Amino acid sequence: MSGENLTSSEYIKHHLTNLTYGQNPNGSWGIADGSDAAKEMGFWALNIDTMAVSVILGFVFIYFFKKAASTATAGVPGGLQNFVEWVVEFVEDSVKDSFNGRNPLVAPLALTIFVWIILMNTMDLVPVDYLPHLASMMGVPYLKVVPTTDPNLTFAMALGVFFLILFYSIKIKGAGGFFAELAFHPFPKYLMPFNLFLEGVSLISKPISLALRLFGNMYAGEMIFILIALLPLGTQWMLSLPWAIFHILIVVLQAFIFMTLTIVYLSMAHEESH
Repeated sequence: MSGENLTSSEYIKHHLTNLTYGQNPNGSWGIADGSDAAKEMGFWALNIDTMAVSVILGFVFIYFFKKAASTATAGVPGGLQNFVEWVVEFVEDSVKDSFNGRNPLVAPLALTIFVWIILMNTMDLVPVDYLPHLASMMGVPYLKVVPTTDPNLTFAMALGVFFLILFYSIKIKGAGGFFAELAFHPFPKYLMPFNLFLEGVSLISKPISLALRLFGNMYAGEMIFILIALLPLGTQWMLSLPWAIFHILIVVLQAFIFMTLTIVYLSMAHEESH
């Protein structure tokens, strides 16, 4: 991208712009020409790069774990089987430690969340110019390759967890029990409006905190990589390698936090009302 003689602000804006498809203000459908045009497309605009990368990485997850399962042996495991077994055992231990109910969905859900988010976060370790430059050579004007830097994706995942929380809260406790949990705690029943306000805020904050924590950390990490890319080549190598090594911790930690909070929230949803 440096060969295009972009200013620093233009370079940053280009790398933070999604490839968005939607309806333009004039009524035509097509690719947005920049982030401002994407905003004008409104709610139904689709970030193609976020969708494509996340779906491809989802299939990568399915392929390797299915391959490990289909080729598993009782003897000395191979490298892929050993790695997959280690990941599955790690997630299983996390579920046993944090989930107090009985639900066969929780462990597979936690595994999917953990591995999928790690794969999406890992895209942040790809040099910021490589894939966008390759895309530009093929006529694609924008390419944002880290799906978790798109709040649309992080909120979609968080809302999926939120709907599961509501579903199991009502299924386990009943509609009345779930309402009583919101209306009659922590203060006495005659302070029901205050209870509903406090518990309602606490309930709604769960998906918001899930989405914003993941998005904020990954967006900040991507921004630092972009700023490093603006520096002279020698300085880039001195700063990018240490930051990339440190960022590996963030990549894994954010996936672990999202998974753990999902398990904890679902465990709370399975607790009987008192």
